Amino acid sequence: MNDRGQLRTAGIDEVGRGCWFGPVFAGAVILPASAHTTLASAGLTDSKKLTARRRAQLVPLIQQHAEAWALGQASAREIDQLGIRTATERAMLRALQRLAGPAPALVLVDGVLPLRLWSGDQCTVVRGDSEHLEIAAASVLAKQARDALITRLAVRYPVYGLERHAGYGTALHRQALLEQGATPLHRRSFLRKVLPG
Repeated sequence: MNDRGQLRTAGIDEVGRGCWFGPVFAGAVILPASAHTTLASAGLTDSKKLTARRRAQLVPLIQQHAEAWALGQASAREIDQLGIRTATERAMLRALQRLAGPAPALVLVDGVLPLRLWSGDQCTVVRGDSEHLEIAAASVLAKQARDALITRLAVRYPVYGLERHAGYGTALHRQALLEQGATPLHRRSFLRKVLPG
C-alpha cells in the first residue's frame, strides 16, 4: 500500500444527522502535508470538542491552508424519501465531487459505515475527527456552515427556537412542534413519535 502521505487524501464528515429540522451537511477537505503542523498548533480537532467561537476562528485558517475543500448537503425532503443513511451519503458524495482538482486517491470517512456511492479507495475511521486532521477540518467546516444556515432559518421560523438547539430534538423544539406543527423543512420521518397522526 502506498504511504498515505503521498496520496491525495480527502477527509469527510457529516453534521446534523440526528436533527429533526433542516438538511444534513457534509464537508470534504484535502490538506497538504505543510498544513498539518499549522492546523494542529491552532487546536484543530473534532468540531464537537470546540466552542462555536473557536470553530469560527478555525474556518478561515482551514480554508487558507487546505489544498481543496467543499461542502455538500441533502435536504429534509431527501432524508424523508431516501432515509438518513442514503441522504447523508449523497451529501458526502456532493462534497467530494465539488473538490477542486483531480479526485482524491483515498477518502477517509468518519465512523464505521463506508460511503457506498464512492467508487474510489476509502477507509472508515472510528472517531476519525480526533484521529485525522482532514476529517477534523471537514467536520469544522460542515458544522459552521450548517449552524449558519440554521441561524438564518431561525429568523424565518422563530417559534421553534432553532438558534438555541440547531434543529435537534429538545423539549423546547418538541413543545413548539406540538403547538405549531412542522414546517416544510422538518424531517417528517423523524417526527413520527413526536407528532400525533
